[in-house]
Amino acid sequence: MTDLTNNMEIGISTFLEATPDPVTGVVMSHAERLREAVEEIVLADQVGLDVYGIGEHHRADYAGSAPAIVLAAAAAMTTHIRLTSAVTVLSSDDPVRVYQQFSTIDGISNGRAEIMAGRGSFTESFPLFGYSLDDYDELFEENLELLLAIRASEKVTWRGGHRPAIHNLGVYPRSVQSPLPVWIASGGNPESAVRAGTLGLPIAFAIIGGMPENFAPLVALYKEAAVRAGHDPAKLQIATHSHGFVGETTEQAAGLFYPSTAAQMNVIGRERGWGQRYDRAAYDAARSLRGALYVGDAEYVAEKIILLRKNLGVTRFFLHVNVGTMPHREVLRAIELLGTKVAPIVRKELAQNA
Repeated sequence: MTDLTNNMEIGISTFLEATPDPVTGVVMSHAERLREAVEEIVLADQVGLDVYGIGEHHRADYAGSAPAIVLAAAAAMTTHIRLTSAVTVLSSDDPVRVYQQFSTIDGISNGRAEIMAGRGSFTESFPLFGYSLDDYDELFEENLELLLAIRASEKVTWRGGHRPAIHNLGVYPRSVQSPLPVWIASGGNPESAVRAGTLGLPIAFAIIGGMPENFAPLVALYKEAAVRAGHDPAKLQIATHSHGFVGETTEQAAGLFYPSTAAQMNVIGRERGWGQRYDRAAYDAARSLRGALYVGDAEYVAEKIILLRKNLGVTRFFLHVNVGTMPHREVLRAIELLGTKVAPIVRKELAQNA
């Protein structure tokens, strides 16, 4: 893990979008998008990025239903980048299998795997795996409890209300890291912040709208809960995940990223009844210095990340590239610029102000 006293980790997150091309309407195959993801992880490792995360979804417009398998494919082809889910929908998964999958990645990568556990912003996995949305919160709490018990001890005894009990059974393989990192992911729910703080677990906030600085009260809530539970606040890790894109110029980045982003945001908006259409004005407002979109040239994106660090004290930043389907060469170039241009600017600034 990177020393975070005067530094921060910077990486990529994705849902493995396989949405219609906003210009041609062509939809790439899931197989192609999966192969692209492995190429992205290898490049991210080569250009010095710290982490790559894949979100679990069970929809036609995303290829990431099994993040652990994609991460495992890249584990043996990389040397230092950390490999995480972003997120694992723990409510509708089996904690035993989740631990086994990520401890396997940990072994292949020699200690670079992580789990980011969340309840899921989409709910397709619940009917798919036979769970009721009425148990949405209870399933997460029970499964998180079991997952943490498994990572803490080779032999596990546990009983809950939704899964068969386990009596003194071993779970293998064991992870290289002790313990295997488990993060809590939140879209801004105060209860999630308190839960993560109480357990002393790192937290990741998804900030895809409004102003990131507005999450400061949640960060404070997280830290207060941790202190009350006896955890050292200096050891707490805080990540954010935001949409964005790095280009040669800010104008080029804005132009490239808008069509696919608007198309996908409007699909989700219709599904969720947001009412207001996502248009260029909303997009440009979100690209402002205090907005939630990290779109621009390397200097501008770095400036926004540094401001985020100042306002929220984050120790890790995920740039979600891409929100909808974009030419793969452009995505690879954005990853290259994030690693070779943006990250060095941020690290230098933080080192100077340590």
